[in-house]
Amino acid sequence: MINFYSFHGTITMISDFITGQTGEEGCYKLITIQDDLGSIANFVVSPSTYIVDYVILNIGDRVTGYYDGNAPVPFIYPPQYRALVMVKETSYQQVKVDYFNNEFESRDGQLKLTLSPYTQIVLPNGQPFSKKPGNRNLIVIYGPATKSIPAQTSPYRIVVWC
Repeated sequence: MINFYSFHGTITMISDFITGQTGEEGCYKLITIQDDLGSIANFVVSPSTYIVDYVILNIGDRVTGYYDGNAPVPFIYPPQYRALVMVKETSYQQVKVDYFNNEFESRDGQLKLTLSPYTQIVLPNGQPFSKKPGNRNLIVIYGPATKSIPAQTSPYRIVVWC
């Protein structure tokens, strides 16, 4: 099971990441992010990394990178993670990446979903998801939420991370 961890900050550098595999030149990017406290993390962004809303990431963008906290990482500084999901910060939507139980509450207990008929439930490739999205890893895109704990929201879109 994936244990999603995140790092939030500003992109300070984007460069090609060399994998050593012939034919993969230019397919992987190394994105350096610096948080508000000055800590730095590198994210390897591959063709399979899910970029919310398929936006182009640029230097200066505020982003959150999500990675598997259970996956092995090289023992280097700054830390280098394989990006599973990248989110560019916007003023009109929020994003939560986590495991949600059958009652649509996130593993960390911070968000509870109320599905509406207008909530899009899709796979990462944009195709409709036809089953109940509970007990799965989800990428939840939402707007306003209550101030309660857990916060409650009716999301705009749910991406089911199979």
